Amino acid sequence: MIATKSIADVIKERTSVKTGYLDKEVSQELILSLLNDAVWAPTHGVREPWRFIFVSGERKEAFIEAILKCHEKSKHETVRNNFVNVPAFLVVVMNEDPRQKVWEEDFAATSCMLQNLQLLAWDQDLGMVWKTPAHIYDPKFRGALGVERGEKIVGVLNVGYFDKEITAKKVRKRTDPAEKMTAF
Repeated sequence: MIATKSIADVIKERTSVKTGYLDKEVSQELILSLLNDAVWAPTHGVREPWRFIFVSGERKEAFIEAILKCHEKSKHETVRNNFVNVPAFLVVVMNEDPRQKVWEEDFAATSCMLQNLQLLAWDQDLGMVWKTPAHIYDPKFRGALGVERGEKIVGVLNVGYFDKEITAKKVRKRTDPAEKMTAF
C-alpha cells in the first residue's frame, strides 16, 4: 500500500524556504503544471484576476539587475546576495479594480491561489517563499517587468529545490485557535 499525506499534513509541513536552495533548474513547464491546479482557488465571479511572470535561471541576471536599479549602489552586493542563489522566481500580478469590494475579493482570490501553489509545490519537493520587497512598488522594477498601471504585484516567489535538512530544523508553532475565538 502506498502511503499518502493528508491535506492537513501538507498544510502543517509546508514552510517558507528562504535559503538552502540546490543548484538545480526549475522549469517553466513544472511551474505551469502546478499553476494549472493552483488556479482552482476560489475566485469571485470566476474573474481569475492574476497573471504570472516566470524568471528562469537564464534570465535571472537580468531580473537581478532590474532589482538593483531600485537600490543605492552601496547596497548592490548585499541585495545581489539575496537573490543570486535562488534558482527561479515567479512574479504574481493581479488586476487592481478601483472598486474596493472587487479589489479585496481579487486580492483574496490571488492569495488563495498562491497558497494552493505553495502547497502543490511542497508536495513536489519544491520550496518557495512569498516575498513583498519594497522594489515591487518601484516604477523602474515594474517597468522592467511590464507591469502596467492598474496592476499590483502581489508578490515575488523565490522558487527552488532545497536542502531538506535545513527546513527540518525549523521550529514551527501556531497559537491554538480556541485562544482567538469568541462566540456571538
